[in-house]
Amino acid sequence: QLQLVESGGGLVQPGGSLRLSCAASGINLDYYGIGWFRQAPGAEREAVTCISSSGDTTKYTDSVKGRFTTFRDKTKKTVYLHMNSLNPEDTAVYYCVTDCDTFAAWGQGTQVLFSS
Repeated sequence: QLQLVESGGGLVQPGGSLRLSCAASGINLDYYGIGWFRQAPGAEREAVTCISSSGDTTKYTDSVKGRFTTFRDKTKKTVYLHMNSLNPEDTAVYYCVTDCDTFAAWGQGTQVLFSS
């Protein structure tokens, strides 16, 4: 059974960093493009990034360009979303999804919150 699992969310201060991870059971992530979405409270789900199966191609929504980086570690069969310069507008539940075109499978999400 296909299952995506995100981890790495938590409390962060403005300007801080977090690294989210996406791992899978039931499929080999190495063969699929992986996207990250987020959903802020009261907002629609938003596409954040996508990385191709090879890792050679990445896409970012404008609001995170220069701050977020997605990459994959094929030795660990894991895809990461490294987030720098976080601000309260980044508060959301973050989901990994496969693939970037069909969005067929979603993880349960991991929450990013800001501490005051």
